[in-house]
Amino acid sequence: MSQRGTPLSRSRWAYMRSGDSSLATDPMLLRNLAEFFGVDRDYLLDDAGEIPTLVDAQLELLRTLRESRVRNFAARQLEGISPETLVRLRQVIDERKRAQEVKDAESN
Repeated sequence: MSQRGTPLSRSRWAYMRSGDSSLATDPMLLRNLAEFFGVDRDYLLDDAGEIPTLVDAQLELLRTLRESRVRNFAARQLEGISPETLVRLRQVIDERKRAQEVKDAESN
């Protein structure tokens, strides 16, 4: 990043990650970060832009992994609960997930 004219110290990176400062929206730094990570510049600079296919796929994978971890944790914690209760819990989770997906689709 220094060679590109936008040095990135630990504190500046922390500001970028938290979004707490104007450093988080510095166009030159965002252009250089996009180039460094091989991401379309518009992804970082244009709030109204489309999410690149690769990034969208990565985010979906992260969501799936997170859900899987929650399911695994729940399965370990729910020992001794009746099968009927477990089926109902799963139905509620699926209903909530579908409702969230509809909400997300409507907001896009």
